[in-house]
Parts: sequence; C-alpha cells; structure tokens
Amino acid sequence: MKRHTAWLASIVFAVAATVSSCSLESLSESSGVVSVVIGYQSKTINTVTAGTLLRAQGYLEHRLADITTRTGTKYAVRWQDYDTGAPITAQMLAEKIDIGSMGDYPMLINGSKTQANPLAKTEIVSITGYNPKGALNMVVVKPDSPATTLGDLAGTKVSASVGSAGHGTLVRALDRGGISGVQVLNQQPQIGASALESGQVQGLSQFVAWPGLLVYQNKAKLLYDGAELNLPTLHGVVVRRSYASAHSEVLAAFLQAQLDATDFLNDKPLEAARIVAQASGLPQEVVYLYNGPGGTSFDTTLKPSLIDALKSDVPYLKSIGDFADLDVAGFVQDDPLRTVFAARDRDYTAARNATTNPSVLRGDPALASELWLDGSDATQTVANPTDLLRAIRDASAHGTKVRAAYVPDTELGTRWFADKAFWVQDGPKYYPFDTLAGARRYTSGHPGSSEMNYQQALGGSV
Repeated sequence: MKRHTAWLASIVFAVAATVSSCSLESLSESSGVVSVVIGYQSKTINTVTAGTLLRAQGYLEHRLADITTRTGTKYAVRWQDYDTGAPITAQMLAEKIDIGSMGDYPMLINGSKTQANPLAKTEIVSITGYNPKGALNMVVVKPDSPATTLGDLAGTKVSASVGSAGHGTLVRALDRGGISGVQVLNQQPQIGASALESGQVQGLSQFVAWPGLLVYQNKAKLLYDGAELNLPTLHGVVVRRSYASAHSEVLAAFLQAQLDATDFLNDKPLEAARIVAQASGLPQEVVYLYNGPGGTSFDTTLKPSLIDALKSDVPYLKSIGDFADLDVAGFVQDDPLRTVFAARDRDYTAARNATTNPSVLRGDPALASELWLDGSDATQTVANPTDLLRAIRDASAHGTKVRAAYVPDTELGTRWFADKAFWVQDGPKYYPFDTLAGARRYTSGHPGSSEMNYQQALGGSV
C-alpha cells in the first residue's frame, strides 16, 4: 500500500520532489503543473465523500494519475482543512481555492459573495450528503440544564456560527416557534463547545458532528432536533467556474473520485467510519452515528427537492446579514455530474429521482436498530428498539461490553445513540426519542405510557 501511495505521489506531485521549498503556486507556474486546491472540513462528516474520506483513500490523486498516464499533464493537489465553510468561501473569493465543500447556507453565501468576480464566481456541482427532514443540525444544552424545549432558551445566550447550517436551523426554529429574546453569539464550533461547558452560553446550535460528539462525551444533551422543521438540509460541492472551464478534466476527475468515495461509504459504512475517525480525530462511534445506515443520505445528485430547499433558505440569509440576490437555479449546475454518470453507464435522472437513503438497515427503517459489541468488526441489525434493549441485556449478562447502539427516533426517524435517548414504555414496547420534548409529545397522546431513562428501559425490557 505504501508503494502504491508513493507511486501516485510521484505522478501527481512530480515536481515537488525537485523543488521542495517552493509554494504550490510557484511550482505550478514554473513547471507547467496544474494546481488543484481543495477546501474541506474534516470534522463536518457528511462532507467526507468530498473531503476526509476522499483524501484518505487517495481517490482524486488516482483519477488524476490516470489522466497523467494518458496525456502527460501533471497535477499538484493541495488539501486545506477548515472548521466551517466561511473561510473556504473567503479563499475562493481570493481565487486561492478551486473546489470546496460546505453546507447549504454557506454554499448560498459562497455563491452570493463570489458572483461579482468572474474569476471567483462559483457553482454547485454535486451533493455530498443530505437529510430530507433537517436532522443534520441540532441544538444542545448542558447535561444539567433545566431546559426541555427550545422556548426555554428565551432570554439566554446561544452559540452558533453565523451563516452556517446550524445557525440557519436555529433562526428558522426560533421564528417558527415565535421565540424571542435569544442572543446569538457568533463562535466557531469548538469555541462554542467550550463556552457551553463553562456556562458562558446556555445553548449551542451546530451542524454535524458537533451535537452528537458533545452528547457522546456526556458534555451536552439534545434539546432540539432540526428534523422538527421537516425541511431538507444538505452539504455539497462548489467549484470556481473559471477553474472548471480551464480544467474541465480536473472537475470530472473530482466528481468521479467523489462517486468512488460515495460508493465505498454506502457499501462499507463501518469501515468508512473507521477511516474517517482516524483521519479526523473524531470517535468512530460518532462518525458512524451520522454516516452509518439510516443516517445521512450520501447521494451526489442535485435533486429538485434540495434545490427548492436552497431557494427557501434565501429569505433567512437576507434576514441575518448582507446577502446579494442569487439566481439559485443558475447557481446549480448538474451537467458535469450528468457527464460523469454517463461515463459510468449510470442513469442520472433515475438516481436524482430516487428519494430513499442508499444505505439502510434490513427491515422496517422506522424501527430497525443496530448493535455494535466491543471487539467486533461488524454490527448486528435488530428488528426494533425493544428487541435491541433485550439484546443489550443479554450481551451484558454474558460479560460482553456494548461499544455503541443506535436507534431511530420514534417521531422523527433520526438515528441516535440508544443510551442517550429518552425512552417511553407503552405496554410491552419501548420507544426511543432523541429529545425529552419528543418523548413528552408521545406520552401526552398515549395515556398509560410513561417516560423513563435508558437504564430504566434496559432494566424493564425482559
């Protein structure tokens, strides 16, 4: 494997070996090497097929090496990792990043800010991952917070990265709920996480993987699931149009590589989670929460429902700051992706019209749960949450530690940690919810049902 990687590097970074001290830009200018600068977010794990996983697997370098073999043209790839989409947009505006991946709100801001500069002007060319209901963005509070609904944050401070997908979800949720008096502090995710832990803010609204990570680390509990909005949220890929025009073969290679990564993730989600965890520093259990079966839909196609969602985001972006009008329909360009699909003998239209998650567990997706035992390289699919609790009890009785267990939220379908869920017993069955508010909505409509925590549900599932 090391020899294979070295061979790719010798082709894609050929000149770097001879002029190790020069910059990528000067390297390209002096040696005729085509520069490819990729901006990505290693910890925004539903962009991994255009970032972390793509880079770790070397798919882009391999595709470019194939072009080098055919044409003799050499390519130098540089990866730039950021915490949010905003700095990627800044670098694209400065014409220093060619291709970038980010969330829905940041992509629209990207298009708005770059459209006046012909060399920086961008277009959306693919989707990395999406959730049809909006579950990729969430609001969390401290574990001991008395807040049980989003309305309880009125009069408090909430951390968010202004202009991000997480911030957009917060703005929309507050507006829909008629909630006022929330002071939003514009902070990077890791700063906001520290502010929440120290008590400087009372809530944190962020995109994946931050909510799941903090809950997994017992530093937060989930207060609001973005799926309550029932509006699609997505991440995708933008490219500078001038670069794509000058180097269409690079964009085609990138999209082919993204499809390689997407196929790998959907075929081997647990292995993909291991690779992403190793590259990003995130716990594999958290990566697999979002990128496992029934989590994020990893589908590259630009679906009409997602484009409509982008259009509906525009008024909110105008309400939070300087946002120039953007022709969303013109901003979205799927011709390059259609060409790549055709080269693979795939039906783009059929794929675009598909609405199901490409990766799901066997059985009823509204009930199917997943058990990951410590020391195992594979997970077990369990028919429903009640049976999952029994399986966990049995494993524990035999001295086997549970590494992670995942359940679908009963109301919203969001994939969540079983041990972090709020549970309801209704007769002989147990139902998980990712928020206490969701559990209480259920009990209010089902007389005789009762709320309980995970340990209580586990103890009663005989």
